[in-house]
Amino acid sequence: MRALDWIVLLTTLVSIVAYGLYRSRGSNTVDRYLLAGKTMPWYAMALSIMATQASAITFISTTGQAYADGMRFVQFYFGLPIAMVVICATVVPVFHRLKVYTAYEYLEHRFDSKTRVLGSLIFLCQRGLSAGITIYAPAIVLSVILGWPERMTTSLMGAVVVTYTVLGGIKAVTWSDVQQMGVIFLGLLIALVMVLVLLPSTVSFTDAVYLAGAAGRLNAVTTTFHWADPFTLWSGLFGGTFLFLSYFGCDQSQVQRYLTGKSVSQSRLSLLFNAVAKIPMQFFILFIGAMVFVFYLFVQPPVLFQHAELSRIQRRPEFPAIEQEYDRAFAHRRDAALALAGARHAGDTAAEGRSREDYQAAQNEINETRERAARLVETSGGEKGFSDTNYIFLSFVTRYLPVGIVGLVIAVIFAATMSASSGEINSLATVTVVDLYRRYLWRGATDHHYLVASRWATLFWGVYAVAFAGFAGRLGSLIVAVNKVGSLFYGTLLGCFVLAFVFRRVRGTATFVGMLVGEAAILSTARFTGVSLLWYNPIGCVVVVVTALAITYVMSRQGDDSLGNAPLPSAQDTRL
Repeated sequence: MRALDWIVLLTTLVSIVAYGLYRSRGSNTVDRYLLAGKTMPWYAMALSIMATQASAITFISTTGQAYADGMRFVQFYFGLPIAMVVICATVVPVFHRLKVYTAYEYLEHRFDSKTRVLGSLIFLCQRGLSAGITIYAPAIVLSVILGWPERMTTSLMGAVVVTYTVLGGIKAVTWSDVQQMGVIFLGLLIALVMVLVLLPSTVSFTDAVYLAGAAGRLNAVTTTFHWADPFTLWSGLFGGTFLFLSYFGCDQSQVQRYLTGKSVSQSRLSLLFNAVAKIPMQFFILFIGAMVFVFYLFVQPPVLFQHAELSRIQRRPEFPAIEQEYDRAFAHRRDAALALAGARHAGDTAAEGRSREDYQAAQNEINETRERAARLVETSGGEKGFSDTNYIFLSFVTRYLPVGIVGLVIAVIFAATMSASSGEINSLATVTVVDLYRRYLWRGATDHHYLVASRWATLFWGVYAVAFAGFAGRLGSLIVAVNKVGSLFYGTLLGCFVLAFVFRRVRGTATFVGMLVGEAAILSTARFTGVSLLWYNPIGCVVVVVTALAITYVMSRQGDDSLGNAPLPSAQDTRL
């Protein structure tokens, strides 16, 4: 990066943090620190919810996913609108009426304290791991740009995020998110324009779309069904609906956003905005990755985009043969792409068919050569299951975008990381203090005491996320890894809340046992089967519900009342 890039990057980040801290003035009570005093307008909540989802992983890994596998990943979000409507109709009014700080407080109202604790611990495990993956993403950025050690980068990013989250609380997080989403939208638009501008003058926009489609990079909808494939219409509609019901209905990192709203209607508007806007946004990001693929049809990309591993295997005696094969395959694909575009312009259907087959054959050659290079990484001491997906978009940005624009795109990635990780850390601190510390460790203290405890909890989870970030590089594609971590736990939480809202006869102990069995079912499915991650959510939910219903039925037949709830606690007993 040049001086102008650094100026753009630093100015953008400092402005975002300063604005968030300015808007967070007055966060001097627990209610204001954790829930912004329920003063947030719908548009701020909406953009904060979207920003919390749109981490750096979205831009680094999703674009690379489209480059390598096409746009099938967009189907992951097809269940989102369905989930949002259900949550608006059921969860939002209940949480607002009970005036809870966390989603898990409701579990004690409905069931008992042990169910609340188990739900809280499941959330802390899941979101704590996800926060580490989120913070790891910008480490890839600076390792590509400057060669900085990833540990140094994660520590610096963690320090920035923790500082303004500790000082400003949820208001700083939310208003910073609003600014960050503005930067993100601008950066995405500029990135797409620059990709198209950099294409050869003989390749029009329609040519680019046609060539991407011919290579299978615009396959946004896949109607075939396979349990092991996470990116199909069916897994997106069914598994995705369960995932997003869990995410927005049971995950405190999202629940806390709409609990800051002025009213039920404001919270509903924020969620419905995401129901409408999220899929187009994800489609747009994937489309950028598809256009980067078209750009590299005419400008030769490296054999591997992970430069450190590429440099290492270049010293291996097997590499020259792989490189020669790759050069030949690239030239073949470039000529075939030009021939295909020419045949399309000429309206020669027969020539177009032949050129398409030749083009696809050349792409297969590229894929096979890259796979050989990846296997060489593994066999020569590199990580198992090596993938360079996370480096594709960054390699393009740093090599080919003009000065100033590079700084802006890097600022987008950093802003996205800050928004997602700050929201996660803030929610982790909230659950720690409200559901565990206040409820079991230190009861009856002053509001100031719990405010200080919230700040210390925020610091703890920031350090934890940075520590776990050191392992994130071993998880392959980050966008898949972060969703897999969530899917390992979300089904259990969703099953618990389904029991709470739908099955009024089910009590606390039956739910508690059902959650344990459901979590065991999810982990067993992940460990011993090839079922894809989106199906973990309905599997876990169904197992929790069926187990709890079975226990309730058996005990009712035996006339055993031991599984009943304890008397419902009052609001004063469960709130700060």
